[in-house]
Amino acid sequence: MPGWQQAIKRLLDIALSAVGLVTLAVPFGLIALAIKLDSPGPVFFRYPRLGRGGAQFVPLKFRTMVEGAVEQGLGTTLSEDDVRLTRVGVFLRGWALDELPQLWNVLKGEMSLVGPRPTFAYQVERYSEFQRRRLEVKPGITGWAQVNGRNEISWPERIELDVWYVDHARLWLDLKIVLKTLWLAYVVRRGIYGTDGVNPDFR
Repeated sequence: MPGWQQAIKRLLDIALSAVGLVTLAVPFGLIALAIKLDSPGPVFFRYPRLGRGGAQFVPLKFRTMVEGAVEQGLGTTLSEDDVRLTRVGVFLRGWALDELPQLWNVLKGEMSLVGPRPTFAYQVERYSEFQRRRLEVKPGITGWAQVNGRNEISWPERIELDVWYVDHARLWLDLKIVLKTLWLAYVVRRGIYGTDGVNPDFR
């Protein structure tokens, strides 16, 4: 992305994330209350991820599973009928609401509205040189792979799409991704889980 577009993108990230956090303050409070009433544990799920250049940060997500879920069952992946999912968690995931607290990470500059999804350290350790190019830009709340299959495609396919985004990132493409995300997440509601009901693990 040309330098001047990167500057505009950052300004848009700051403005839109700030407006989003203020606008969603009351809904966030209601979601937090529902999470606390539904199951014991914290409101937010915090698990370290790697962002641009491999820098570690902690993206904020509403907790959708029981406390300590990463050490149980499928670990960092999940299935549609996963017993670790809470009742509120099923709803939040179904409407892509669990990711919205990451607007805070966008405001802080750790993430962008659009970019490859944050990755786990164990995945980066197994990346090929080509796959490492995914880390050349800030991770996003949504991205090119998210609107072209999401959990319905394999990890190699997702990363290939993310690297394509790295090479072709432009403001117009970001706008296209945001609009397509809204359509897929809140109208079509596709890609929440893998085609067989289980999200593909990283291989």
